[in-house]
Amino acid sequence: MACRCIIVDDEPPAIKVLEKYIEMLPQLEICGTCKNAFEALSLLTKERVDLIFLDIHMPKLIGTELLRTLPHPPKVIFTTAHKTFAVEAFELDAVDYLLKPISFERFLKAVNKVLQINHPLPETPSLTPSFVYFRADRKMIKVLLDEILYIESLRDYVVIHMKEARELRVKITLNHVEGMLPDDQFLRIHRSFIASINKITAFTKTDVEIGSTELPIGKSFTSVFIKLTPNNENLPDGVAER
Repeated sequence: MACRCIIVDDEPPAIKVLEKYIEMLPQLEICGTCKNAFEALSLLTKERVDLIFLDIHMPKLIGTELLRTLPHPPKVIFTTAHKTFAVEAFELDAVDYLLKPISFERFLKAVNKVLQINHPLPETPSLTPSFVYFRADRKMIKVLLDEILYIESLRDYVVIHMKEARELRVKITLNHVEGMLPDDQFLRIHRSFIASINKITAFTKTDVEIGSTELPIGKSFTSVFIKLTPNNENLPDGVAER
């Protein structure tokens, strides 16, 4: 059974980010969005809700005050741009406290906590997503993670290089894309490149190969070798064990 979620936030862009993240996970089901605490109170009387993504700074009634009014509250993950409420949030038994802007990786960690509470390991299903959405050509385009070879930064854009020589150009930063991707499948190897780990066919101390394409390894990204060779075996010449 999916975990039924609502989003309570007075900022439409923040709601859109969380909606996108929730839609990527079959374990979650979104059953409503609210722009203030009073809409949330009304919705909670009508719907079964397992989890609230709750903003703190909202007009009239802030998120922590809303939570205090609920006699039997669902699980709560606070989402806020302010650090000052962290102690109060955990005093209210919040599952997690996410600071905006929220990366997909951080979102996954928080949701994992909720699912482990409801379905203790090892029963909790894997939360590794199989696709991501990118906005391009005035629409949201689904990209399967297994189709991605590598991602290249070109100023204010990124180019997503995929199988069969397909490409998708998106107006977004590489840092933002990095936060959307699972770190057990993708690796930042350079300030301008993210590589799919499973698609890397060879590597040296200066570059990685994906098929016939060579991508440079940045000088500040030498930790990629730890990810590529977790046992530090058979490292290329000149790469020291750490």
